[in-house]
Amino acid sequence: MSSPRVLIAGNWKMNGRLSEATSLAQAVAKGAKTGGAELLICPPFPVLASVKGVLASAPVALGAQDCHAKVSGAHTGDVAAEMLRDVGCSYVIVGHSERRTDHEETDGDVRAKAEAALRAGLKPIVCVGETLAQRDAAQTLGVVADQIAHSIPETATAANVVVAYEPVWAIGTGRTPTVEQVAEVHAKIRADLEARFADGASFRILYGGSVKGSNAAELLAVANVDGALIGGASLKAEEFLAIAAAAPDRT
Repeated sequence: MSSPRVLIAGNWKMNGRLSEATSLAQAVAKGAKTGGAELLICPPFPVLASVKGVLASAPVALGAQDCHAKVSGAHTGDVAAEMLRDVGCSYVIVGHSERRTDHEETDGDVRAKAEAALRAGLKPIVCVGETLAQRDAAQTLGVVADQIAHSIPETATAANVVVAYEPVWAIGTGRTPTVEQVAEVHAKIRADLEARFADGASFRILYGGSVKGSNAAELLAVANVDGALIGGASLKAEEFLAIAAAAPDRT
């Protein structure tokens, strides 16, 4: 079975006013190359349409950082997956640790959002990962297995769902797990996906957590690492593109 194409996804989080977002998108679009890794950027909601216009025919996909589980209704401040599809998104991040923590999202909430994304024709990037306390208590594999079991819909396939492992303690801290730690967790995720889905061997599993141009090649060479979900480094076009350039070519 052929390996899936590497996905390099940038999560801009709550950064980038209109002028900044369009400038960053222009720089990414200018430096993006056809072939090699698939590139994806996920700006804040208010600038999605403008960024989509900037990307135009560039080989860079557009994604959002969250969605609501419902199609419509009295949900002030929320955004439906169908709305994201309308403005040109093809992906949406669900279950990021910052959403799980700041908004107390449960695995059930994440699963419902992933199902909404699939309903709208979007590919959800389902995030999982342990806290430092859980890592120190040797609970990592159990925590991640439980999140995988309860956050990913039964209708998931390798073609329509991406999984992202982000150790919470490594996000934005500059701390990075060892290659051996990343390999162990990704192997467990792969095994769980293969046990549950017929095409589990082909799901893309991204690594996220202080990925930079300087460590990207090493991390992307780890078995069962099929790309990266990048936070702070995605806010600098040259750094984001350097990470993409470090990805193994699976075309």
